[in-house]
Amino acid sequence: MGSKWRKMKLALGFNTCVHIPRDLDDSPSAAAARFSDVTSPSVVSPASAGYYSSSTPTTPSSSSALRLPKSPKGTCAICLNTMKPGQGHAIFTAECSHSFHFHCITSNVKHGNQICPVCRAKWKEIPFHSPAFNGYHDMVRINPVTARDDAWTTVMRRIPSPQGDSVRPIPSLYHVPEPAIFDDDEALDQQNSVTCHKNEADHDEIMNRIEIKTYPEVSSVPMSSSHDNFAILIHLKAPQAATKQSNVGNNGETTTNSRASVDLVTVLDVSGSMGGTKIALLKRAMGFVIQNLGPSDRLSVIAFSSTARRIFPLRLMTDTGRQQALQAVNSLAANGGTNIAEGLRKGAKVFTECRSKNPVCSIILLSDGQDTYTVNSRPSVGADYQSLVPNSIHRNNGAGLQIPVHAFGFGSDHDSTSMHSISEISGGTFSFIEAEDVIQDAFAQCIGGLLSVVVQELQVEVACIHPSLQLNSVKAGSYQTTLSGNARMASISVGDLYADEERDFLVTVNVPADMSSHEMSLLLVKGLYRDPITKEMVFLEENSEVKIQRADSGGVQEVSIQVDRQRNRLRVAEAIAEARIAAERGNLSTAVSVLDSCHKALSETVSAKAGDRLCAALSAELKEMQERMSTQRVYEQSGRAYVLSGLSSHSWQRATARGDSTDSTSLVQAYQTPSMVDMVTRSQTMILGAPTQHRRVLRPAKSFPERQSQRGH
Repeated sequence: MGSKWRKMKLALGFNTCVHIPRDLDDSPSAAAARFSDVTSPSVVSPASAGYYSSSTPTTPSSSSALRLPKSPKGTCAICLNTMKPGQGHAIFTAECSHSFHFHCITSNVKHGNQICPVCRAKWKEIPFHSPAFNGYHDMVRINPVTARDDAWTTVMRRIPSPQGDSVRPIPSLYHVPEPAIFDDDEALDQQNSVTCHKNEADHDEIMNRIEIKTYPEVSSVPMSSSHDNFAILIHLKAPQAATKQSNVGNNGETTTNSRASVDLVTVLDVSGSMGGTKIALLKRAMGFVIQNLGPSDRLSVIAFSSTARRIFPLRLMTDTGRQQALQAVNSLAANGGTNIAEGLRKGAKVFTECRSKNPVCSIILLSDGQDTYTVNSRPSVGADYQSLVPNSIHRNNGAGLQIPVHAFGFGSDHDSTSMHSISEISGGTFSFIEAEDVIQDAFAQCIGGLLSVVVQELQVEVACIHPSLQLNSVKAGSYQTTLSGNARMASISVGDLYADEERDFLVTVNVPADMSSHEMSLLLVKGLYRDPITKEMVFLEENSEVKIQRADSGGVQEVSIQVDRQRNRLRVAEAIAEARIAAERGNLSTAVSVLDSCHKALSETVSAKAGDRLCAALSAELKEMQERMSTQRVYEQSGRAYVLSGLSSHSWQRATARGDSTDSTSLVQAYQTPSMVDMVTRSQTMILGAPTQHRRVLRPAKSFPERQSQRGH
């Protein structure tokens, strides 16, 4: 049948192959029926590819095109052969997220085709084979590779546009029908949820409890002595990501995550400045997100420029849902201004008006510019950005909606102050995407966390035991902390934790002299959280009591290295905040001096001298920030965004992308979890599909590529 099909294809004038998927249990008659369906003409219009509902009619309106079915995963749609790592062929992934053998697609392009053979989307950049090519100005390498990669290099030639992005007519995505009320979200698959988690006993066995430990500054204080601002560290660690074994028929046994499902809304900037390579990379990154969401996860896409439009409703990421989501993302085109507030309003509207919600809800916001509709100019430090964020997703509004906005500033022209403020107001993180080609890695790190939530609504309570004690301070970063009137109790609202994620809070008390006993109980720490899978509230099984010894006489006490390293983390975060204030006032020399003093003090601490890895990362971060505050121009271009992303990371104790932080060789990788690392690794190794032994070793990315040239001016 293959020979007949190839002849038919040539007769119809197609320079591409259409693969007819066949399941393992297909009968010949079923395959024949599907072949009949494929060969009946119908139209697919990528220009209007926004959201196709299941009720979209397929009645033919033209005989000039065929409806192209999706090729099975791992099959090249041109030669119909499999695409597997280790077969000696590079794999090219286009901006519309379809993949082909590199030699197949370059041959296709050589004959004049500049559209995707599968979805017929017009490409802005086309692949060609040129192993010896070294040009740079009119060529862009979409995937940085090293000499260890396959010899087929993925080099892209920009397709000239008839007119600039800024004057391009408004694309068809803005004509996608949008209901007045967003209550058309796809119903959650409760059956799948029950099937996946029906055995709660197994879940309890797999789902370990939160690990809680406490560390006093020193283990013993003399009876006759008092100790002011005595530090006690509260350390929490979330359980590992739960997994279960599931049999998938004839394909063998695979391991799948048993996790909380996610509702994700992506709010994407498609203003004129996003044209060209930027929007192509954004489409590729969104394709990665779509492919890594599970069938019980849901996705909605909001595109904004001068106005905002929901181009894809909240739909389950089944095979059909993924395909329709990719079509919607592929329809994105850049033009117009930047209205971040309107984009966020539409994103919040998806959550406030949907009929049901998954356990984990989040917004990803990406922008490369400044809001020219709501914010007139860049305000000073401490200015109010509340108007950019809808009240419904303010983290302290008391409405019960917990929808963090994870904001991504793209390039050197975005308003990092507003993006950081948006994330802080909503309870999300701010990442700085400095190099355009790491946008997919940045998204990968974010969803690696979102797809591994194991704890929700975590509340930690700290109570004084000894009658003479009071809490002096509770240092918890951006987490909301409540202190009782008599200062003997405090609560910390921690919220969600990703698998294996850790939190450290430092509490200080004044320890009085006490001759009555050789042991003193200081604090009791307990907690409560919601299991996102069973929806039940869970108390921490063991309350942690903090005790110290009261010795008859004083002696040299060894300071806890755990307490010391967290003191260092807090000291660095405070220095960064202080330096930022000085930098915003134009006093860069003071800012650099603050960071330098902190760096010197850090090097003299117990944990730094012991070679602590966190201290090494903090030291590298301080030096990097000093470099980025070397001149006002450098600070404006990248220093401010890098500093704000660092502050976001430290205040939430959660990984953010900045500089080369997603590079495995970078020291600045604080707070990354195994799930994040796995997802970033998947992102960095999936594009070219090189054999495992030849997968590219991540090169030490220049975290600040323009530093030398800028200093020369």
